[in-house]
Amino acid sequence: MKITLITVGKIKERYLKDALAEYEKRLQKYCSLSILEVADENVPEGANEAERKTILEKEGSRILKLIQKDAYVITLEIEGHMLSSEELADKIDDLGIHGKSHLQFIIGGSIGLSEAVRRRSDWALSFSKMTFPHQLMRVILLEQIYRSYKIIRHEPYHK
Repeated sequence: MKITLITVGKIKERYLKDALAEYEKRLQKYCSLSILEVADENVPEGANEAERKTILEKEGSRILKLIQKDAYVITLEIEGHMLSSEELADKIDDLGIHGKSHLQFIIGGSIGLSEAVRRRSDWALSFSKMTFPHQLMRVILLEQIYRSYKIIRHEPYHK
């Protein structure tokens, strides 16, 4: 299976880069993984609704250009489906069984995703009702994808 993460912004912190590199290495055994980054927009302190919408639309336009027609698109959204690790593994396995060979996970920027990206999504996933830094979500998502493959293959890791 091919898995692509489409993310807004660059990772600057060394500890996050190291964690991402570790999960990218671990996932090589299970899937073809790529991470695509789009530029993020500066969000001014106290930005009004119109400014926030413009920022989301600019970031969203960049994201939409990277979505492949044949891909099954999963957006990370607070309002999405909350799953256990086992349920996420079942979802990934089921998608593969039903012919979805390319999954594209989308992580928005600091203020979320545009409506256009949300409409393009085939399915929305939520890790929590809490808000996490979007850079950290990359690590959390990769860890859960890795955990999913270990669960699918009945390999030790998940407890």
